[in-house]
Amino acid sequence: MTTVPELAGRAVAAPLGAFARWRGGKPMHPRGAVVTGVLERTGGPDTGVGWFDRPARDDVTVRLSRGAGLPPPWPDLLGLAVRVPAGEQPVDLLLSTTAGLGRTGRLVPAPRRDARGPYSSIMGYRSPAGTLRLAAWADGPVPSDPAPLLAALREREVVLALAVARGPGPWRRFATLTLGGPLGEPDPDLRFDAVRHPPPQLLADGPMARFRAPAYARAQEERAAAEDDEAGAPTA
Repeated sequence: MTTVPELAGRAVAAPLGAFARWRGGKPMHPRGAVVTGVLERTGGPDTGVGWFDRPARDDVTVRLSRGAGLPPPWPDLLGLAVRVPAGEQPVDLLLSTTAGLGRTGRLVPAPRRDARGPYSSIMGYRSPAGTLRLAAWADGPVPSDPAPLLAALREREVVLALAVARGPGPWRRFATLTLGGPLGEPDPDLRFDAVRHPPPQLLADGPMARFRAPAYARAQEERAAAEDDEAGAPTA
């Protein structure tokens, strides 16, 4: 049976796809910066999922972005995307700024001016231990616009804490994410997919996952079409 979130995802798929084509392939979070990073998992939250519970260290790719692409000082729905290499397919974590990290606030997207967070995955992950969600935050201010962000990273180290929670329960810190420098060009074309690339033992689930799947699939199709159009355009 088709669920309400799936129907909603299909309903927005067409306009989101058209928006993606108009924006050259990025319907959301068009304004961002891609940087290197180090994700150091310290282990210990006792979730029953090895990816969170066992220590590990990975070189990762991170994108911080502004959801609507609004220029500062306007607040925007900010995004934090982390790609962790993991064999044949990566692990992609996607988090958005929220109203807070309490029982309700962690589920409510909220625009912010500063990229320190807090961020939440909002979308739940089905696991042997129940529904899990992720959160991230920095202790100090972090510019949200790409140019000031890259300038700040040249001057100081930016570190974010990552935590996991079971349902509405308390957050348990499992990792630190240290941001590095730009990865080649400031904002290369990377495609993160938290639904298709969850951590091992997890399955993206719940209303947000069922909404995202058709909407994101259509946006990615239009993104590929926009690239094909650009590649086939005659040169002067």
